[in-house]
Amino acid sequence: MARLQLDLPEHFIYATSLTVRVNDLNYGAHVGNDNMLVLMQQARINFYRAHGFKDEVSFEGSVGQIISDALVIYKAEAFLGDVLSIQLAVADINKYGFDLLYLVLNEASGKEVARGKTGIVCFDYEKRKVAAIPERLLSVIS
Repeated sequence: MARLQLDLPEHFIYATSLTVRVNDLNYGAHVGNDNMLVLMQQARINFYRAHGFKDEVSFEGSVGQIISDALVIYKAEAFLGDVLSIQLAVADINKYGFDLLYLVLNEASGKEVARGKTGIVCFDYEKRKVAAIPERLLSVIS
């Protein structure tokens, strides 16, 4: 079976640094596969907050986001105390959502640790249905 591939753009719109914590580790003493998604989520939350959004479920009124799909490709181990630079880019914007692309680098070595993608769909939590991207968010990601 062919391995998954994810091409990343040259331009990223946001970067944040996160330190690997003990609860990010698995029994192999490196960042667990599930926790890489948690680190990417924290980077995503930092991105939204940097642009004035409270959190992922309240972009505008009752409209927030849900994740429609996720992909992570691991390139190297990350260990307790490593500082990771997580860079974000946006792709495939449509009326209801977009893809967030992630590049995770070890800040000390510059080594690529992982790359990933999450499909973001805007969702009205009161109406319990898909919603259009709020204008303010669209202006941030465009």
